[in-house]
Amino acid sequence: MLNAMIKEIEKRKDYLDNNSTIETIYFGGGTPSLLEYKELQDLLDAIYKHYKIAEGVEITLEANPDDLSTSKVIQLRDNGINRLSIGVQSFFDEDLKLLNRIHSGSEAKLAIQKSQDTGIENITIDYIYAIPGLSDTRWQENLSIGLELKVPHISAYCLTVEENTPLEAFIKKGAIQPIDEEQSIRQFEILMDILTAKSFEHYEISNFAKPNFYSKHNSSYWDGTPYIGIGPSAHSFDGNKRQWNIAHNIKYANAISNDLPHYEQETLANKDKANEFILTRLRLKNGINTREFETQFGDTFFTQLMGSASNWINDKYLLIENNHLKLTKKGKLVADRISAELFV
Repeated sequence: MLNAMIKEIEKRKDYLDNNSTIETIYFGGGTPSLLEYKELQDLLDAIYKHYKIAEGVEITLEANPDDLSTSKVIQLRDNGINRLSIGVQSFFDEDLKLLNRIHSGSEAKLAIQKSQDTGIENITIDYIYAIPGLSDTRWQENLSIGLELKVPHISAYCLTVEENTPLEAFIKKGAIQPIDEEQSIRQFEILMDILTAKSFEHYEISNFAKPNFYSKHNSSYWDGTPYIGIGPSAHSFDGNKRQWNIAHNIKYANAISNDLPHYEQETLANKDKANEFILTRLRLKNGINTREFETQFGDTFFTQLMGSASNWINDKYLLIENNHLKLTKKGKLVADRISAELFV
């Protein structure tokens, strides 16, 4: 698998503009914290060999708390990892058990502290809210623990029930309560109130950061910056086409090794680009730059956008500020619905 990924890194060195400088590198999509020092270094060496890398590049690695021993964090630091995304989800064992996670709340705390003690202070943790049985009090305590640990970036997502998962089965059997929409809204409001009161900037619907600690990598997705994805299921975007790799480890590795097609792709129509612009930009703190939208997509789509937005503006879900169409606090509670109704 790693040999195939290294070969793909080389094969696709011309995918992006040759003058492009790589500003961020992100190891995600599973358990990259299982990689040994040499394995991770081989991947990084291939990237540095075939691409132009910015000085001070942000290099993030997703990690499970139970993988982050002190020696592991030292290894990652020595590899050049300068940002960690730690999958905490909750600091309470009862929540973690329901979510079928194998780490404990105390392991999650220790993982953060070990990382900080080793010199990696640029850390993001993720939370899940609206978990069945999660009281508002325990949700507030959960957030307080993250704040006490001085984590500079927090992502939080409402629990969703995927098909054919143990959680879905338990809910169908009545062993666990179904997702409560009122609880979801209430806990999202608690999240916004607590973190903004602690000087976190709510810069994207699900993301909060201290100043200068925005995720550069994720921000590039939301800003429409071209990117290249390596490995099974990885997606890429060159500004006009989307490309996605085979979502099967063995088939992917065999295709790369034998120089066979390993991806599918689609070319985006102007309407598709306009709707992606709406979907991604509206989630951001600065919203949709209406002048940029009109320049890029033309008068017809601009008129449609502003016509669809008018009722939402009148009802205080959206506002116009300095030529930017933004969600209000109330609008953030129904952001997906608003985006869908703004599509051209």
